[in-house]
Amino acid sequence: MAAQDKNGPSGNTWEREIDDDGEFVRCPTSFRAQIKADGSTDFSPGFGRYHLYVSLACPWAHRTLIVRVLKGLEDAVSVDVVDPILPSSGWTFEQNVAGATGDRVKGFHLLRQVYVESCPNFDGVVTVPVLWDRQTEVIVNNESAEIIRMLNAEFQDVATHPERDLYPEVLRAQIDALNDWIYPEINNGVYRCGFARKQAAYGRAVQGLFAALDRVEATLADSRYLCGDRLTEADVRLFTTLIRFDPVYVTHFKCNLRRLVDYPNLWGYTRDIYQLPGIAETVNLEHIKRHYFESHRHLNPFGIVPDGPVLDFEAPHGRA
Repeated sequence: MAAQDKNGPSGNTWEREIDDDGEFVRCPTSFRAQIKADGSTDFSPGFGRYHLYVSLACPWAHRTLIVRVLKGLEDAVSVDVVDPILPSSGWTFEQNVAGATGDRVKGFHLLRQVYVESCPNFDGVVTVPVLWDRQTEVIVNNESAEIIRMLNAEFQDVATHPERDLYPEVLRAQIDALNDWIYPEINNGVYRCGFARKQAAYGRAVQGLFAALDRVEATLADSRYLCGDRLTEADVRLFTTLIRFDPVYVTHFKCNLRRLVDYPNLWGYTRDIYQLPGIAETVNLEHIKRHYFESHRHLNPFGIVPDGPVLDFEAPHGRA
């Protein structure tokens, strides 16, 4: 999830990532170094060496928090949380909302300062999550898809649950194939709906989104998770969009052909994952709702945050 750059309002991701057809096109991330346990890169895993900067509102950052919990890396990889409100200056370390921590590593006020500390000439889009190396004081990676794979595979010696493999070799082709259509149509699809600037662009996005949700609903009729009875990376990546769907995307991003609760399998599946040990603690609906409704003033000019909907994520899911 991108933030404004130093040039002010025109630098916001929803301003600068619109093509000529009015469609939202996400910019690629900038830092793509790898942590490897075999010593083949400059970054080796280590207890306490790495730090995550995240937003609890952001679905991409949320992925990293879930994998961190599932692998048992809470003590090995520390975390700071930005304020959920996204002003013109970009993500901040203000602590106006419970759960925002400030920057306990560098003491910075803006996340942009972390980027500039790592790369003094940085002039790109500031995003979360950020994986920071305390030892060399640089950003290792800010691509969530790559960070979760590093957390899954490269920190085995410091993980309390090394036996959990979210990207097992036997399922990699299936997981990759799922990601190839779930990401553009669902994960990014909700943004393509919400940030579209022309009716045709919105129409393409919303039809693709619900066709993909229907496809997942059918898959989950015969399978507890996307790849059978085993939770994988594909489920983590999908869950962070689904948990935000009814509280935010249905109204704020006009994804209202159907609600998540209208899909029996998807709704049960979302509750199933939410109720896994440690997952509920990674979900902060106050941060989620306040970020979207208060930050995207071009969509919600007065910043009114809705009270609803009433959802019971603790209700029995029946998926087992």
